[in-house]
Amino acid sequence: MGITTKDLAQLCGVSRTTVHRALSGEGRIHPDTRERILRVAREQDYRPDLLARGLVKGKTSTIGVVVLDVKSEYFAEKISIIGAEANRRGYCMNIMLHGNDKEMERNQLLRLASYRMDGIILSSVNEGEEYKRFLESLDLPVVTVDNKVADGLPFVSIDEKEAMKEAVSRAWNKGYERLVFACPALADGPNINFYVHLQRLEGFQEAVKEHGELQEDYLLDWTYLERVEELAKQEKRTAFLCTADEFALDIMKKLYGCGLEPPEDYGITGFDNIDTLEYVSPRLVTISNSVNAVAQTAVNLLFDLIEKKAAGEEADPGELTRILPYEFIPGETL
Repeated sequence: MGITTKDLAQLCGVSRTTVHRALSGEGRIHPDTRERILRVAREQDYRPDLLARGLVKGKTSTIGVVVLDVKSEYFAEKISIIGAEANRRGYCMNIMLHGNDKEMERNQLLRLASYRMDGIILSSVNEGEEYKRFLESLDLPVVTVDNKVADGLPFVSIDEKEAMKEAVSRAWNKGYERLVFACPALADGPNINFYVHLQRLEGFQEAVKEHGELQEDYLLDWTYLERVEELAKQEKRTAFLCTADEFALDIMKKLYGCGLEPPEDYGITGFDNIDTLEYVSPRLVTISNSVNAVAQTAVNLLFDLIEKKAAGEEADPGELTRILPYEFIPGETL
C-alpha cells in the first residue's frame, strides 16, 4: 500500500493540513517546510489518491468519451482532439466503446457516472425522450455529437442534410442522369440511432425530387458491391453518392476490377474526407465532416457546461445546439 498524507505528516513532524498545503501549493506555509515535505514525498514515492481527492472536492478532473469504436479514422481523430484539449486544461480522459450496442452504451455511461466523471462526450446509438431522461438522470454535463438523441440536449454536428443536397446538385450539373445512394448501415434496422445517415438520406431525397423523381432501387444496402457493376453499365450515366468514404473506395476498387473508372464510366462522391484519400488516385470527390471543428466545439462546450454546473448556473438553451458548416472537397471522380 502506498504512503499516505498521514504518513508524510508523521515523517515530517507536521500536521496533515500542512502536508496538504505543501502538496497543493495553496495556503500559507514556510518555504523551508514546503521543500522538506516535498522532498520526503519524492523520496517515499508518494502518489496522491486522485479519486479520493476528487470526491472531497466534488470533481475528478476527468471527462468520459463514449463512441462506436476507434478503428475508423473519424473517431480516432475526434478522440485525439478531445484528449489534447482535455490535457491542456489539466484533465484526463476515459474512453468507452459501445460497438453499436444500445445496452452496452447505457452501461458504459452508468460506469463513467459512478467513476464521477466531470462530464461526458457521447456519440450515441440510442435516441428518444426516454433516453434523454436517462442521460439527465446521470446528473453531469453530457454533450452529444454526430447522432442527435433528442431536442434539448447539448448537440454538435454539421449540416448533414444540406451537405448531401449540394452533392446531388453537383452530380446533376455534371450531367449524371441516375443517382444512387449508398448507405449500407440503414439496413441494420429501425431500432438504432442513424440520425446522421437519415439526415443525409433526406437531403438526397429532397434534392433529387427537385430535379425530377427518385428512380427505382436508388438505395444500396450491404449488398452494394454485388450491384454496382450492373448499375454503372446502364445507359443512363450513373453517379454513386456514398455516406462514407470507405464505401466509395470499396465501389471504386470493385469497378476497377471490372474495367470501369470514374469519371469516364460513372461518377462517385464520398463523405468524411478521411486521410487515406491523399493516397488514392483518381482523387475521390468528398465532403468534409469538419471532424476537427466538431470535436473542438464539443469539448469546449462540455467544459463550459462543467464550469456553469460548478458555479450553479444554468446553461443558455440557445447555446446547446451547434450546427457547423461542412466543406465540399473537389476531386477527379465526378
